[in-house]
Amino acid sequence: MNYYYITGTSRGLGKAFALHFLNAAPNNKVIGISRSQDIEHSNYLHYSVDLGDAEMVRAFHFPPHHDAKRIVLINNAGVIGMIKPIGKTSAGAIINNYTVNLISPAILLNSFMEAYAESNAEKIILNVSSGAGKRPIEGWGNYCSSKAGIDMLSKVIAEEQKTARPYPFKILSVEPGVVDTHMQEEIRSAPPEDFKRINDFINYKIENQLAHPDIIARKYAYILDHMDKFKDVLVSVKDIAEQ
Repeated sequence: MNYYYITGTSRGLGKAFALHFLNAAPNNKVIGISRSQDIEHSNYLHYSVDLGDAEMVRAFHFPPHHDAKRIVLINNAGVIGMIKPIGKTSAGAIINNYTVNLISPAILLNSFMEAYAESNAEKIILNVSSGAGKRPIEGWGNYCSSKAGIDMLSKVIAEEQKTARPYPFKILSVEPGVVDTHMQEEIRSAPPEDFKRINDFINYKIENQLAHPDIIARKYAYILDHMDKFKDVLVSVKDIAEQ
C-alpha cells in the first residue's frame, strides 16, 4: 500500500492532492490532517487537527504501516495571515502564521521521521514552499520568513539524510507558483495601503495567470515519482512540464 499524509485537505491544493492520489490507484490511501473534512472515499481517512494549535499537532501520532511500499508526508497547509507591514500587525497574527506555516510542519516532520525511521518503505517528505520564501514582499513579513524557514529546514534534513542508515528519507521543498485558491482571494482583498503589489495579484486573476489546483497536484505527483531527477532540495513546479 501507498500512504499519503496531507495537511490542509479541506480545500484548495490540499484537496486536489488528496483527490489525485485517491483516483490514481486503488492501493493508495490518503490520510487528511486538517480542521474540517470535505472528502468522502473508502480509501480516505481524516484526522481533525487544528494546525494553528501546536499542542494539538504535538498530540498527533503516525501509526505503523507494516504493508507500506511508500509513505509520504505532504506539508501543504498554510496561511497568508495578516497582510500588514511589520510594526502594524498583531502578536496573535504573528503567532498563528508561524504556527501554521512553520512550527506545525516541523512538529509533523519530526514525528513522521521518528515513526518510520525503521521502515524499509520509500519515505518521502514534500513541503509546499513559496516564492515568497526566497524574495521579500512588502506586507508579507511573517509569511515570507515562515516559508524561508521551511526551505531551510528541508535543506538541513536533506543534508542529515545523506548519511542516515539504513533507510533514509527523501525530502524536497516545492514551490507551486500562483494557484487559484482561497489564499489568492485573501491576497486580493488586502488593504491597498498595506500591500503595494495588490494590483499585480488582481491582474493574475483577471488575466487567467492562476494555475488550477488539479494541474499543480499532477505536477507534485510527477515529482514524487521522479525524486531522483532533482538534485536540489528546492524545486519549482515552473520547471515541470504540464502533466
